Amino acid sequence: MSISTAIILAGGLGTRLRSVVSDLPKCMAPVNGRPFLDHVIDYLQKQGVTHYIFSVGYKAEAIIQHIQTSYPHINADFAVENSPLGTGGAIHYACQYAKEENAIIVNGDTLFEVNISELSEIHLSHQSECTLSLKPMHQFERYGVVTMNEKNQIIGFKEKQYYESGLINGGVYALNISKFMEHQFPKVFSFEKDYMEAYYSKGLFYGYISDSYFIDIGIPEDYSKAQHELN
Repeated sequence: MSISTAIILAGGLGTRLRSVVSDLPKCMAPVNGRPFLDHVIDYLQKQGVTHYIFSVGYKAEAIIQHIQTSYPHINADFAVENSPLGTGGAIHYACQYAKEENAIIVNGDTLFEVNISELSEIHLSHQSECTLSLKPMHQFERYGVVTMNEKNQIIGFKEKQYYESGLINGGVYALNISKFMEHQFPKVFSFEKDYMEAYYSKGLFYGYISDSYFIDIGIPEDYSKAQHELN
């Protein structure tokens, strides 16, 4: 059974993109005449997602208005942060809008076109707490590396540095909401550091390897690359 709820983290400021995108939330940066967020939504629609929970903060009203205008028929909820909560706090807050036990988590400024049915199958069959989508990369230094054992359980996270090859965290997760909410977190926290790296050795965290298309528009070079690659 494929997970049909998605939490989209759309609260980023896009400070590193200011030179090419002035005063917009990062996910609203235009790519071929459409906000990058539209490409993420279109991908999720093709993957069978039916409930969209947008975690918004910076210039939330611009995102809400755009979704209501451009996607009037989707089942959308908006978890509006009054102050920045970090990636973990944002997901924690957005989880209150979920009606399923599990949700797909994606970043509004990254497109990783994984097969959500396959990700869901691995997540549900292992009764995983959190399943990470991992992208094989070669000759990189912008990302840290995730390691797994032969059972595809997550066994480690390595810091950013130059790697000849490795699996990076692609930022698409399947999350068991009730297991996630059992942990005690501060109001503001990092999903990556304070949740995944803190709890992977205690809980059931798995990895799903996908070599699907991946783009992260967080820096001007990749934002420019997206203009040529996305229609």
